[in-house]
Amino acid sequence: METAHRTMADLLAKAPIDRRLAEIIRPTVEGMGFSLVRVRLMGSRRGTLQVMAERPDGRMEIDDCADLSRALSAVLDVEDPIDGEYTLEVSSPGIDRPLTRLEDFERWKGWTAKLETDALIDGRKRFTGALGGLDGDTVLIALESGPARVPFEALSDARLVLTDALIEASLKAQRDKGFDETRFDDIEVEDGEDAGDDRREPQEPRP
Repeated sequence: METAHRTMADLLAKAPIDRRLAEIIRPTVEGMGFSLVRVRLMGSRRGTLQVMAERPDGRMEIDDCADLSRALSAVLDVEDPIDGEYTLEVSSPGIDRPLTRLEDFERWKGWTAKLETDALIDGRKRFTGALGGLDGDTVLIALESGPARVPFEALSDARLVLTDALIEASLKAQRDKGFDETRFDDIEVEDGEDAGDDRREPQEPRP
């Protein structure tokens, strides 16, 4: 159980700074009714803090991104965990979403995914095929060569593969929920900027 928890943290937030940032922002994310999907601080001179989140039903609309961005910006201003300038980017996981939590593999059972491991599992490190759900803490996946079992604790990366069927299913689900497809699903927010505009205008860097 301890190993699975540690690996889940590694998939959701890989680097030590990512894990520290996840600890800081998680209470705010969850307190607003969202689930944290992934945290990444990318770049060096002017970094981008990417936060992926979603509601329990999988929705993450432009207003959700804006509201969460404002709240996280306030928290990060107080904690000040990042040296130098950076851009805060809050978004939905997207269609070809990363799979970072154990429950993701059951939720997306039947869809094509790409898994990667650091160590060899049955002579390979990459697995692409239809997810078969979970057997305890083991991910089941159907490869062209046959079924395979990948321990969750062995994963270094996992995501859905963008297929026509996945795109169509995603669009249908959004239409069923009344989602406006003409609007973006992510937004960038800087100090003093109004996050309510769904057009991503150039932003000033955060100090």
